Parts: sequence; C-alpha cells; structure tokens
Amino acid sequence: MTARRPCPPAPGPLEEYAARFDDLFGSLAQRRGFREYLTGLLAPRDRNKTITCLAGAEPVVGAGGPGVQRLQFFLSEAAWDADRVNGRRLELPRVQEATAPHSGGVIVIDDSGDREAGTATAHVGRQWLGRLGKTDNGIVTVTTVWTDGRIYYPLHAQPYTPARRFPRGRADPGFRTKPQISAALAVRGKEAGFACRAVVADCAYSTSDDWYLALRDAGLPCVVALKPHRGTWARADQPHTPIDAARALAGTDPDHPGDWRPIERHFRDGHTETWWAADARLGGYGPDSPCRLVVATTDPVGLPEKATWYLATNLPHPDAPHATTSVHPPANLAEIVRLHGLRPWIEQSYKQIKDELGWADFQVRSDTAIRRHQTLVNCAFTFCWDQWFAPPGALDDTAPDPCPDDRPERGHRHTPRAPIALLARALRAVRSWLTPAITLRSWWRAWTDKDPPLELQALLDAVTAGRPLDLYRRV
Repeated sequence: MTARRPCPPAPGPLEEYAARFDDLFGSLAQRRGFREYLTGLLAPRDRNKTITCLAGAEPVVGAGGPGVQRLQFFLSEAAWDADRVNGRRLELPRVQEATAPHSGGVIVIDDSGDREAGTATAHVGRQWLGRLGKTDNGIVTVTTVWTDGRIYYPLHAQPYTPARRFPRGRADPGFRTKPQISAALAVRGKEAGFACRAVVADCAYSTSDDWYLALRDAGLPCVVALKPHRGTWARADQPHTPIDAARALAGTDPDHPGDWRPIERHFRDGHTETWWAADARLGGYGPDSPCRLVVATTDPVGLPEKATWYLATNLPHPDAPHATTSVHPPANLAEIVRLHGLRPWIEQSYKQIKDELGWADFQVRSDTAIRRHQTLVNCAFTFCWDQWFAPPGALDDTAPDPCPDDRPERGHRHTPRAPIALLARALRAVRSWLTPAITLRSWWRAWTDKDPPLELQALLDAVTAGRPLDLYRRV
C-alpha cells in the first residue's frame, strides 16, 4: 500500500489534535482542509467567519482564490462523514479523567435559532427564533450538551426542518418535531456512553407526549420546566395550573414555611441565595405519584415570575411508596433544583462560545455543508477543553463550585470534584499562541518569499509550538 503523503501541519498543539482524525479523511486535501478550517474557527474574530475569513482572504474579492475554493469544496463536496468525525470527537473527553462523563451529570436539551435570509438554504423557514425573541426567517438547530456543573461539551446537533418544506407538511413521514428530534439526540448521547442523572429541558418540550415516551422507553429520567399558566384536567375544587398548585401550598413567610423547604443555591460568581422549594399537587402530579411537580422560588408568597420555576420530573420522592422499586434513584428537592439550575448556565455560556467560534456564520446552502460546519465548530470547541486539561492542566482553583451539595445518592459514582473549568479562558489561552503563529507567518509571506532570519525563525517556531508570547515581560 502506498504511504500517505505528509500533510502541512497545523500550528502548535492543534496538529496533535487534528492527527487523531486523519484516518477518517481519505485524501491529503481533506486532512489539510480539516486543519485549515479548525485554525480559522479558533482564530480571533475580526468579521463573520465565512469561508473567505477562515481562509484568510479578502471578502468578496478573494472568494475565487484557491484557498477559499479549497475550503468550500472540503465543506460541501468532499467525501467524508460528519457523523464519524463527531463520534471520534466524543471519544476524546471519555478517555480523560477530568472530562469523563459520569452518572451525576445531565444532558441539557436546547435549540438555537439563527437568522438566515432567503429560502434556498436547507432548513430555512419563518419560525420562532428564541435568540431574537420573535418569529423570523432562520434556521433552528436542536442540540444536546452534557454537563456536571464544572465542565460541559456538546454531544449532537441536528437542524430542524419546518413542516412547510415537506410535500405533505406535518403529515409527511420525514417530518420530525423539535421534541422528537431532541429525544432521539438524548438517546444517542446515552448510547454513546454519556450517562446522566436526568435530561433537562425548558418548557417548550413539556407539552409533547412523544418526548416523554421516548425518554421513558430509553430509561432516561427528565427534569423539564412547565408553563405556569398551562392548564390540565383536575376536579373543580382542585388546582388546574402549576401556578395555582403553588398558591395552594401552605406557608406564609420564612418563619412559617409550611410545605416549603429552604434550598441553598450556589452560583458561579461565588454568591449564594436561599430559595424555597416544595412538592405540589396538580392533576396526576404529586410527591407520591410517578410524576412530581416541584416549585422553586425566591418568594413563596409573591411567586415572582422571573424567579419561580415549575418543574416536572419522574425522579421519585425519597419517601414515595414506589421509590424503592423505581428504576431511577430518588431525588430530594435540592437535587432537582440543582439539576435544572445547570440549564440557564449552559444556555448562556455555550451559545456565547459557539457564536465566537462561528456557529451561525456559514455561507452554504446544502444540508450536508451545514451539518459539517456545525460538527467542525464542535471539534474546535472540544480542542479548547483538550488544551485546558492537557498537562499540567491550567485549572482555575479560585472559581467556586456550583454543586457543593449532596450529589452522591444511592451508590451513584461521581468523579472527585475538581475546580471549575472556564471555556472562555481556555479559548483565550489557545489564541495566545495561535494568533501570533498565524499573524507572524502571514506577515513574513506578504513581505518576501525568502526564509526568515534565524532569530525570527526561532520566534516562529516557539509560538507555533504552542508557547504564547508574554507581552508584559521586561527584558
């Protein structure tokens, strides 16, 4: 068999990371395109990370250049499998002790809407875009993210195709709702080896029976938010909405809590807050039934709209009659509040980082190219963690642990708590050596085609090897 031709290396530690995917690409051009695409995604943002930006070319004018066309072909036409690349990416955190998944984490389900003009691009339609807070033309992608409160990383992503793009609309066999897509992705995450305590989602997924049934069949418990005013069947003299059930709980103030129990919540900036939580009764929900309604709030009397959660879960109450026979270990109020409290953090931090990496900046039309772009963004995301936990591991031991509570229950295995990792700092650490490695070489090539002098070559070799420049060192 003919030996593979060597590929131009990526800068610094990125080469070692990219080499782990080489057997998934069948040609030198594909291996080179993978390295160039990751380099462009990880580089600092000075404009939208379109193909011309990733290739380091001038917008519009440089679109026909060989570097741009090479990346365009790699993304849209080359024969490589994005699912296999994503599967290889998910193998990497599982083999590192610091990032290995365990049964104390959660799988967070979320959908990300990005504005997109026109109708020719796959999956585009006029639909609700949560990021904009309105209905507009765009693409919505359903994602799953695993987290334990200390670290998080994306698992799978799938664009949602609006019903109007199918010949038979919602009756078309190929149509899938967002709850159906998210349930299938959560099951894929479990099958890929990412165990979890529960699947966590917002209220958009609480109205789908298919979502609950798919998770139940897969043996995945859930903690999902409910809309406070969404009604359900009940007797005339009983509560009909979650907010009515919360108001029916006994308790007037902290000195007379009644049904409410104090919960200490720990936030990432180090401060703590005392919340109040209780098991409420609503229709088929109750502490002694398979489905529970947990209400958590900062004020049991006023029930402020933006600081009150109405959570449905099938994690049994510790004192429920079926707790000893349930397939899911019981959970107290503090744990349920903690599990759901991970979702807002993920939605905030994950979206910011993936946007910085160019998640919504693609300029392609096909379904294949969109899925490949999202897979490559997730590869760049995972590389930041790979560098953060690389020896000696630049963990931030000053950051507070948002989960100092009683996580181990009924034999649950948890990895020892370590300091919280901050992905924004990991990305800045990567850019501290990637930026000068890219910039210095491009400047020298723009100046001359000759080899750099020994002093400059030594500087280039140092930053390319992943050693950042210390801009504040005095000579």
